[in-house]
Amino acid sequence: MSETQFVKTSESLMPDSPASAAPAASADTGAAAAAPPSNRKKLFALLGGAILVAGLGYASYWHFVASHYVSTDNAYTAAEVASITPAVSGIVKSVPVVNTEQVHKGDVLAVVDDTDAKIALAEAEADLGRAERKVRGYVATDSELSAQVSARAADQTRMAAQIASAQADFDRAAIDMQRREVLTHTGSVSGEELSNARAAFATARAVLDAARAAALQAKASRDAAVGSLEANKVLIADTTVDTNPEVLLARAKRDQARVDLERTVLRAPVDGVVASRQVQVGQRVQCGTTLMKVVPIESVYVDANYKETQLGKVRIGQPVELKSDLYGSKVVYHGKVVGFSGGSGSAFAMIPAQNATGNWIKVVQRLPVRVRIDPAELRAHPLGINLSMEATVDTRGGNDASAH
Repeated sequence: MSETQFVKTSESLMPDSPASAAPAASADTGAAAAAPPSNRKKLFALLGGAILVAGLGYASYWHFVASHYVSTDNAYTAAEVASITPAVSGIVKSVPVVNTEQVHKGDVLAVVDDTDAKIALAEAEADLGRAERKVRGYVATDSELSAQVSARAADQTRMAAQIASAQADFDRAAIDMQRREVLTHTGSVSGEELSNARAAFATARAVLDAARAAALQAKASRDAAVGSLEANKVLIADTTVDTNPEVLLARAKRDQARVDLERTVLRAPVDGVVASRQVQVGQRVQCGTTLMKVVPIESVYVDANYKETQLGKVRIGQPVELKSDLYGSKVVYHGKVVGFSGGSGSAFAMIPAQNATGNWIKVVQRLPVRVRIDPAELRAHPLGINLSMEATVDTRGGNDASAH
């Protein structure tokens, strides 16, 4: 067999030779190229469907659930802190409390030396006793002055009788003198008798003038007694010793001195925790000086500063869920919206924004919303003031429809 024939025979006997495998390889490559586009379409369709379902789910959740809640973490606790200030000045004698101490309403917080207050009270009580005695004197004087008026009236009557008697004596003396003057020309009456008659006439006239003067004096005395009586009656008219204005004034001063003495002991006006104590024993304090503060932790509320764009559906009375950074998400407080501030914080700033001047950039404002916390939850998990909170309002709840 020749060499050429052997080679051809060998090639024909080899099943996996490249020449025989070429058509099969090209067919497999076409099928493989046709398969990937179909799978990608299916994957894209599945991805698009998943996105559509997720979008529909989120839209439904937003429409039915999330759109009814407004939330902010710009919220802080606050309370109506009681400032302890003395109503009387003096030297502090004792301060039995320290910062962070829990106190109850009526507990002693500080004591001011009461020596001056005791002296002032003693003086006021003495003035009250003197005023009461003075008014009793007015009452006694009224009776005395009434008797004096009656006595002056009797004097007037007596003076009138004396005038009448003196007038009679005067008239008789005048007649006697005239008669003797007539008889003198006939010689029936001596000159001595005429002189005596004239002297008697002069005496009678003097007595009459004296009686008239005494009557005028008696009238003046009676008028003076009546005036004194009227003046005294004004001091006690329509009053008793207890209701007399002078006694009432003295009693008011006594009561004020007694109150000042009581105010030397400063007591807690509310239950709470002592904070910002700034007073020490021996320090002289003045009226109105802040000595310390009492924080009523059981009355803590939350001021949540919502954006103005969030408050369209928020109303008083709607429920609120609150979380504090102090306890974290494991403690959830419940409360209610109780009020809205009268303006944003910038409106009450020391230097309010002047939006009508210069360049203007719109800034979304925040409006403080007050939230009252359930007292039972506050007692279980106390809060201080100015702690960070997260507040979420459910705008579907609440019965108070009043708008903010």
